[in-house]
Amino acid sequence: MRDDKWLDEKLELIWGSLFPDTERANNVIIRFKGKWKNKFGHIKRLSNKDTEIAINSLFKHDQVPEFIIDLTVIHELVHYSHGFHSPLPKLYDHPHKHGIVTKELKKLGYSHLIKEERKFVREEWLKIYNELNPKKKRSLFYYFK
Repeated sequence: MRDDKWLDEKLELIWGSLFPDTERANNVIIRFKGKWKNKFGHIKRLSNKDTEIAINSLFKHDQVPEFIIDLTVIHELVHYSHGFHSPLPKLYDHPHKHGIVTKELKKLGYSHLIKEERKFVREEWLKIYNELNPKKKRSLFYYFK
């Protein structure tokens, strides 16, 4: 099973290969946190000025393909590089306005993974979520399609 150390190594690999020009302007912590049905991750600034990237804890399980974790980490690093929840200058007024994250992911060469992620959400995520959370409600509403 994947753990926070594994996730931290993934962050370092992704940052070094895809975001080498993005300054790490504060301490960035990544961890598995939460068991969300409607989101894969989030980024926030902590009271001590560190940045926390939280990845859905259900992604520890091998049923979730690794590319979903990769894309989620990349997505959150795009926010960081755009100045959201980081000390870097804010480049946009809103973190998702005009599809800026999707455009950035495509620019990085991940168009195919965006399509695969949508397919995963449509066809597999609810089944995996329910399998890993048998006591939770079975309905699912997505904010992405």
